[in-house]
Amino acid sequence: MIKIKGLIVGVIALFVFVLFSSAYIVGETEQVVITQFGKVVGVPKIDPGLKFKIPFIQKASYFPKNLQEWDGDPGQVPTKDKTYIWVDTFARWKIVDPIKYFQTVNNMVSALGRLDDIIDPAMRNFFTSYRLVESVRNTDRPMDTFSSMKEKDKNYSQYKIEMGRSEIIKEMLAQAQPKLRKFGIELIDIKIKRINYVEKVRNAVYERMIAERKQIAEKFRAEGKGEASNIRGDKEKELQLITSQAYKVSQEIKGKADAEATHIYAAAYNLDTNFYAFFKTLEVYKKTFDQTNTLVLSTNSDFMKYFKGIK
Repeated sequence: MIKIKGLIVGVIALFVFVLFSSAYIVGETEQVVITQFGKVVGVPKIDPGLKFKIPFIQKASYFPKNLQEWDGDPGQVPTKDKTYIWVDTFARWKIVDPIKYFQTVNNMVSALGRLDDIIDPAMRNFFTSYRLVESVRNTDRPMDTFSSMKEKDKNYSQYKIEMGRSEIIKEMLAQAQPKLRKFGIELIDIKIKRINYVEKVRNAVYERMIAERKQIAEKFRAEGKGEASNIRGDKEKELQLITSQAYKVSQEIKGKADAEATHIYAAAYNLDTNFYAFFKTLEVYKKTFDQTNTLVLSTNSDFMKYFKGIK
């Protein structure tokens, strides 16, 4: 009886072990290829859930189903106009045919190596075929720094963009994508992370940029000073006009007042001419006689007549 129970337990344990060995789970971001003695059998398991295989004979190989990242190594690339730059690119890709992927590259390290071998040459091929400006600009739209100077500066020159950065990236993608299909890989996009001058020429470029910006600043300052001089000249002219008009009006008012005062004085003095003569003579006496002046006159002088009495 004990032996029968042990046998039953052993059979149950063996059944559980076999069942456990035959079951496998496919995750949401996974896809599975089943192989038997190294050869692929059936179709890839893409739908998530619990799956079964023949235990011990068949093997489940897991591959990611979501987007993957490729980050290229920055490299020195010469452009068509003989300018050496550092280019840093990255890409997004995914496995669309897990069977081809399993039969060719089989693992992530090999897949990234294939991407290096295909994307890097495509990038270098296109960057060396175009000028630097094509790699950093999409259109020949005037830059904001120079837009206000375009019509004023006769020496202003605008770059002519033949393709542009976006189109170059599209061409790179179109060239590299077909080469990866045989590996079961779809290249989603390629992007440029950074473009920079090599260190050898970077300082010279910075100095040239600073000199250009200083030249632009000096031009703006000169234009500002010219506008300020024009404004000050207009204000000065307006001020002189206002002052002359005010002076003219004040002189007219003063002349009318003096004429009226003279008329009043004349009318008042004509009422008594002797009193007027006496009053004026007293004013002359006041101004003439003081402690510092000595005046010698004849007693018959008219100047002394008011000392002798009025006749």
